[in-house]
Amino acid sequence: MVKVVLNKKIQIRIAAGHPWIYANEVATVSGEAKPGDIVDVYYHDNKYVGRGYINPQSQIMVRLLTRKEEAINDDFFYNKINEAWQYRRHTGYTENCRLVFGESDYLPALVIDKFNDYFVIQTLALGMDKFKPSIVNALNKIFSPKGIYERNDVPVRELEGMQQIKGFLSDPFDTDIIIKENGLKFHVDLENGQKTGYFLDQQDNRRAIEHIVKGADVLGAFTYTGTFEIHAAHYGAKSVLGLDISESAVAQANRNAALNNLDHIVKFEAMNAFDVLKQWSKDRRNYDVVMLDPPAFTKSRANIDKAITGYKEINLRGMKMIRNGGFLVTSSCTNLIQPELFLRIIDMAAKDARKKIRQVTYNTQSADHPIVWGWENTHYLKFLIVEVADR
Repeated sequence: MVKVVLNKKIQIRIAAGHPWIYANEVATVSGEAKPGDIVDVYYHDNKYVGRGYINPQSQIMVRLLTRKEEAINDDFFYNKINEAWQYRRHTGYTENCRLVFGESDYLPALVIDKFNDYFVIQTLALGMDKFKPSIVNALNKIFSPKGIYERNDVPVRELEGMQQIKGFLSDPFDTDIIIKENGLKFHVDLENGQKTGYFLDQQDNRRAIEHIVKGADVLGAFTYTGTFEIHAAHYGAKSVLGLDISESAVAQANRNAALNNLDHIVKFEAMNAFDVLKQWSKDRRNYDVVMLDPPAFTKSRANIDKAITGYKEINLRGMKMIRNGGFLVTSSCTNLIQPELFLRIIDMAAKDARKKIRQVTYNTQSADHPIVWGWENTHYLKFLIVEVADR
């Protein structure tokens, strides 16, 4: 076994249990370590840290899989994935859920989404990718799934020296499936949809809008396939308009509206939400509820100021379009913007819009995406509902 010894001065993060070890925290590597190999990690005083996979080409040189001296094999992945499944069962996420959420389930760089009897896998680091057969074997043993699909068409793999790929890890099947959520049905495109095809992390938050949308005129921006907007129509909204720049997403959203017999209430149009919010706020168009669920504005700390400006701008414009006593529903999935900063941005937007706000609900991602305290990358989603009133 290759031995990795850490510098004397390292981030307390490692001792606190975080699995990432950066290249600048490593003092020596004893033995020949090929990218993706399993290695043992020690503190500078030779105390054991744990066992994980290494990639000298990556900024994160080692990702720890365990703090024990145990074999990393088929049984290891079976046990870890089964433990993740037991957690989801205990917390009530069984039909559709994120079965494995990377570091939060102590399987760094592995994502598995469960859509009823179908599974979508992402292996985002070389060391995890090497164990793909073990992961597929574990899923087959635990679930006997109808299908497994690989969505490794993500640029982050290239940082690990891997290609972007996607395809079947089981016998081929129709990748346009239908799932149920909160009494509604949604088409999910496992092959070509964003990320793994559907955003499971907002499934609890979509229920949170139930009471505020009754009898309301609702505008949704950055709708993707229309899940929030269709929930709004289902919960009794008078009218719902959803906007997204993607023609294919809008087509899928309109299909979802028709699937639920709600297409007489909710409509979707392909438009640039940034431009629309700016223009319509100037035109004094008004709604009872405005919902904003934008994509991540940055994945780099270097662009954090631009992300802050972007979030402030869309929320300011959204508030200006809300009738007195209406509601703003807003989210951020940028993990670099932590909750305190996000709430500060909303407060600044309200001040600039000359609005008073009162918090109704603040949530994070659903519990099938568990948060480990102190691990910023596991706490990424912020979901907020505020009442908006004139000053």
